[in-house]
Amino acid sequence: MRNPGTPPLITVFGGGGFIGRYVCEALFKAGARIRVAERNPRRAWFLQPLGSIGTFSAVAADLERPATIAAAVEGADAVINLVGIFKGNLDAVHVEGAGKLAAAAKAAGARSFVHISAIGTDPESESGYSRTKALGEQAVRAAFPKATIIRPSVVFGPEDEFTNRFAGLAGYSIFPVFAPKSRFQPVFVRDLGQAIAAAALDPRSHGDKIYELGGPDVLTMHELVGRIAGMAGQSPDLVDMPDFMGSLIASFGFLPGAPLTRDQWIMLQKDNVPSGKQPGFKEFGINPTSMSAVAPEWLSRFRKGGRFAPANQVASAG
Repeated sequence: MRNPGTPPLITVFGGGGFIGRYVCEALFKAGARIRVAERNPRRAWFLQPLGSIGTFSAVAADLERPATIAAAVEGADAVINLVGIFKGNLDAVHVEGAGKLAAAAKAAGARSFVHISAIGTDPESESGYSRTKALGEQAVRAAFPKATIIRPSVVFGPEDEFTNRFAGLAGYSIFPVFAPKSRFQPVFVRDLGQAIAAAALDPRSHGDKIYELGGPDVLTMHELVGRIAGMAGQSPDLVDMPDFMGSLIASFGFLPGAPLTRDQWIMLQKDNVPSGKQPGFKEFGINPTSMSAVAPEWLSRFRKGGRFAPANQVASAG
């Protein structure tokens, strides 16, 4: 049992990833000790300067190797699962792996378990990602009944593969928009990281709850692409693609370099916004950040003249 004066130890699976760095940042600011679990621990070494001496460690662990899971959660006060994949054995990672990790955390005596899922999960979905994420939630709750489930909408931030990818493609004169009417509620990664950290540190307030987290703006795909292009100083012609064309292109998604996979196309058929049936950022005392307030800072590199372009150089797209 941890001494009362000792900072809590939080094991973060996937802490070296995009969302993980912001979760760890928030945990360090709260005074916690962090143990990052990665298949390649060196992937997380960049986090060490964020904490003070003795507050960070990185261990080798893999959700498909139970022995490494047990070692990674030993002595942890809380465990956070950020692991998610879009290709490969989704069942092994999202369902079996998540369940084994939750069971190991329970056996190790962890007070809280925070599992990151996604908005729109459905155990009956044709999308492998959506289906396995839903079944993963069930596996986690079966092993750790008071686990906290967090379902974010699409996540944006300086290192994302979302705004940066769209901004790069916006440099062309024409930008085809797939599922132009599908709605999203993008969430800023730092806001999400703070919520995840708070859930792990305060299971009395957040345990046994499901949160759906979205930002302040609801945008269609057409509006979203146009806004990103504008912040990047680009003004392509946005061409809304008919559904039959999107479906056809997605059928070739298994080919290298394909713009859209079949799984992604299936998920785009549903809005990616909170249902309103679950609590959100308000319960964490967080006022979510608008994309327009922060994204121009990192998207400036796509403008003519890059970061040295005038601050008011914002194009319109549509």
